Amino acid sequence: MSELFDLDGRVAVVTGGGRGIGRAIAVELANAGAAVVPSARSTDEIEAVAADIEDAGGDALAVPADVTDPDAVRNVIDRAADEFGGVDIVVNNAGFNPDDALGRPEDVETESLDRVLDVNLNGAYEVTHAAADHLLESDGGSVINVASVGGLVGLPRQHPYVASKHGLVGLTKSMSLDWAPEVRVNAVAPGYVSTELTEELEGNEQLRQSIVDRTPLDRFADPEEIAGPVVFLASDAASYVTGSVLAADGGWTAR
Repeated sequence: MSELFDLDGRVAVVTGGGRGIGRAIAVELANAGAAVVPSARSTDEIEAVAADIEDAGGDALAVPADVTDPDAVRNVIDRAADEFGGVDIVVNNAGFNPDDALGRPEDVETESLDRVLDVNLNGAYEVTHAAADHLLESDGGSVINVASVGGLVGLPRQHPYVASKHGLVGLTKSMSLDWAPEVRVNAVAPGYVSTELTEELEGNEQLRQSIVDRTPLDRFADPEEIAGPVVFLASDAASYVTGSVLAADGGWTAR
């Protein structure tokens, strides 16, 4: 069974790979044997991730990019292929949920909706599209989209984010149909995860407790608890899994 999780010889591109969930995914894919290309807008962050991977004996290449910039995205894929010989795994983790996109429908401007969709949904499509030739040529290509419980159920006052993540779930399912059997396309849907992005939320005791009360496992996740399912979906242990959404949400959507 351990051989099924072995990613030795495979090349993984991880967007939003500089911190939080993306950093954990990059590190754990490397621990499983993959050469990893973390990408994000912050060069310092992804270089730190690549350095940690290399210090642990792995192979990594940091390539900065904004996923809304097609030329920058193409550069990430081209450099990954040039450095390591191809691209076998794409993890679309880049995403955000800015303050100006939070609120009741009448309070959120369409410009905020457009920005969130551009990063969370269009960005994932752009990266996957750019990597398509490499994925189809790979022996076991795999795409993992990092969605959210907000892609499975509604969340109040987060309408652009929820729309983008529902779209990402739909994109996962439709791409899986076109690319089977050569490339598997799946998604992981995290619940609330302890990262820099949720520090303020966790600092609000009333709000934190309301989230914990709705989570059967009674806590926020650690980033590594999302990275584990991603490694599974990228590996041969999930060789018969495509078009699926794995909810890593502590039971949130079971209610």
